[in-house]
Amino acid sequence: MRFNRDITLEQMMTEWPQTVAVLMRYRMHCVGCPISGFHTPVDAAREHAAELKDFENNLLEAIGSRK
Repeated sequence: MRFNRDITLEQMMTEWPQTVAVLMRYRMHCVGCPISGFHTPVDAAREHAAELKDFENNLLEAIGSRK
């Protein structure tokens, strides 16, 4: 699986558990949230007023790859 902006947070956390630390750093309590199966990183950034590019870069850094 490759990271992309359309992946759900649930898929992302399952595939790359290390991304949970990034979510927590942004105070996003997505672990166990029923919406994580529907929300994407774009949705999360918007809902939590995070700058998307920085958020995405932090996720990619945690995954260990660059887009």
